[in-house]
Amino acid sequence: MEAPTAAAGRVGDSSAASSAMFGRLPAGVVDHRLVASPGSVLTSSLIAKAANKSMEELSNPTYSAAKAAYQGVPGAYSEVAARKACPDFDPLPCDQFEVAFQALSQWMAERAVLPIENSLGGSIHAVYDLLIRYRLHIIGETSLAINHCLVALPGTAKADLKRVMSHPQALAQCDGYLRRMAVVKEAVDDTAGAAQIVARQGLQGVGAICSRRAAELYGLDVLEEGIQDVKDNVTRFIVLSRDPLVTSENDSRTYKTSIVFSLQPGPGQLFKALSVFALRDIDLAKVESRPMRTNPIVQIPSQDGSSFTRQNFNYMFYVDFVGSLQEVRCQNALRHLQETAPFLRVLGSYPMDTELGTMSSDDPGMMENMSRYN
Repeated sequence: MEAPTAAAGRVGDSSAASSAMFGRLPAGVVDHRLVASPGSVLTSSLIAKAANKSMEELSNPTYSAAKAAYQGVPGAYSEVAARKACPDFDPLPCDQFEVAFQALSQWMAERAVLPIENSLGGSIHAVYDLLIRYRLHIIGETSLAINHCLVALPGTAKADLKRVMSHPQALAQCDGYLRRMAVVKEAVDDTAGAAQIVARQGLQGVGAICSRRAAELYGLDVLEEGIQDVKDNVTRFIVLSRDPLVTSENDSRTYKTSIVFSLQPGPGQLFKALSVFALRDIDLAKVESRPMRTNPIVQIPSQDGSSFTRQNFNYMFYVDFVGSLQEVRCQNALRHLQETAPFLRVLGSYPMDTELGTMSSDDPGMMENMSRYN
């Protein structure tokens, strides 16, 4: 385990518990607070263009002091989530997930609200990969019950549609419905963006899957609502900040902590890693594995260690567990995990959303509150 930096503090230090274990990146991983990724350098001017704002607007402190970046255009589900999670912040649309990360990293926004998983489509892998590349902190989470609508230009009948476009997750969540329609599916960057394309380009015979708010925003007809294959369709979003959340000992809310770690090659390593939580009755809320891009292949040694017997893919493991870094048992679990994990970082410790999907993406109260920003 690489030693945490001085600013990160120690796991056992209660005064630094909220920022513990924010350790160094694995060898070869660049800290994107300082350098943009090769081949996709995102300068301030590019972020301004992606956010559809001028450089003067973004550089004005009164403009950037209270922004919550999200991926998509106005009307996106992420915009609703941003307004729900950060009601005192103005939403800042970004055309890609990485642009939202960059906007927060470069002080053009104070928060970023991004989808992390869906109850039907699963994890949003692009966001997981960006969490390891950028040194930002999860300080909250929220969720929305997603109500997908099939929309098209005014006067279009459902039978007229030959093609339907939307975000890949939305297309996957409505796959059965679209198969029955026998239409061509086309993936675009986000759901509201699909509605925007249909409206601005006047595409005949083309539908979009988006929210009712997006349909109203871009002047499209809603042909059918609730078209997702499973009605319990909930997306969970995380709230990011440049600084970790500082908690108090008197906070009675249920907390969740998100970590990422790697393992040594060999049998039983994942069992040993997860057992540190079972031994202390710490509930795991999620386990996710992603390829370690900087070292994707690992050599597996023989039992006597004299040679290598085979090669395996190498993974980073993302774990969410119920508990706060203020709790001694959680500190001890991370200290125990540190003994076997070559790399360990706490992504954030934050209040847990205990009422998944209680607010719909088309909640009337939220829509009324958002209408003043149009």
